[in-house]
Amino acid sequence: MPAPTPDTIRTLTETLADLTDYLRENPDVDEALALVEPLLDEYTGLPVQFADTLRALARAIQEHPDVPRTAQVDLLVAELRTAAWEQTEQHSLHYVLDDLRDLYGSSVAREPECCRCR
Repeated sequence: MPAPTPDTIRTLTETLADLTDYLRENPDVDEALALVEPLLDEYTGLPVQFADTLRALARAIQEHPDVPRTAQVDLLVAELRTAAWEQTEQHSLHYVLDDLRDLYGSSVAREPECCRCR
């Protein structure tokens, strides 16, 4: 696998920005939920992936021979690891999608039908 580049990561963040802009345009709820679902997957979604990325960065910095062994570096590495745990705690957001689907499905089913549809 080729190493990611800053440009490939920028493309990723631009895609997320495009998704945000699209969601601000009030798309169909089913479509919006489907677009966000991969981002909040319990095992491979953004919270889990970003947490793993932060932990990997902390490890890379801590183990790199050219990085000085100072209290400041230790503090920054600890901050990365704390942020990683905070991200990991967001893994349960996929349950929010399930709840939204349930509520949205229930509200659609309860909408009154027009006289031609009865």
